[in-house]
Amino acid sequence: MENGLVVSDAGPIFSLVSIHQLSLLDEIFEQVFIPKAVWIELTRDESSKYYPEIVEYFHHKVKEIQGRNDLALIMDYGESESVVLYREIDADFLLIDDRKARKIAENLRVNCVGTLGLLITGKEKGLIKELRPLFKALLENKRYYALSILNGILARYKEEELDQ
Repeated sequence: MENGLVVSDAGPIFSLVSIHQLSLLDEIFEQVFIPKAVWIELTRDESSKYYPEIVEYFHHKVKEIQGRNDLALIMDYGESESVVLYREIDADFLLIDDRKARKIAENLRVNCVGTLGLLITGKEKGLIKELRPLFKALLENKRYYALSILNGILARYKEEELDQ
């Protein structure tokens, strides 16, 4: 998963910004885009401590979808526009965490990756020294990932597991 074009949904962006890892997107992918619906979701709360960083990073990465969004009835608007944009610009990856939306996207033959997969890639490329502090920060910032999955990844990389 590298050197390609990625379209992102809002969830992974909130996770990455909360652990100060937005730059990982540029280090792994050639180009990063978000659809207008995701931009609206990301910038809705101007009082968020992450608002300035999100605006600075994404203001020139927003693309409007050209066609109809036929997926809005089965996925939330940001997720559905992300899939539409992925198809329209022939992206290589869709960065998405929501389980239901990801399953729908994968059924549509969309190449999906999640926040954890991105962090694992960062670790394997030597861009991230340790996953444990990042996983801990995700949980502390109320980004919800199953502890069993996080600990399974940590065990694979011989890092200390997280406590309940």
